[in-house]
Amino acid sequence: MITEPSGWRKSSRSAQQTSCVEVGRVADGAAVRDTKNRATGYFTTTGPQWAAFVGAIKTGRYDR
Repeated sequence: MITEPSGWRKSSRSAQQTSCVEVGRVADGAAVRDTKNRATGYFTTTGPQWAAFVGAIKTGRYDR
C-alpha cells in the first residue's frame, strides 16, 4: 500500500539556504524531496534505512 507523504519539514539548521531537502512521513519510513523543485517528486526509505542514515549523520560519517 502506497500512501502520500505528510508533514513535510525542512531542517531548522537550513535557515535561508535554498539548497535543501525536505523530509515527510510515510507509513513505514520517510520521504525526501528537493525544496527548490518539489514538483519533481520524492523518494522513500524504510524506517530502518532512515534510522541508519540519520545515525550515520549524527556520528559524523559524512562530514568533510
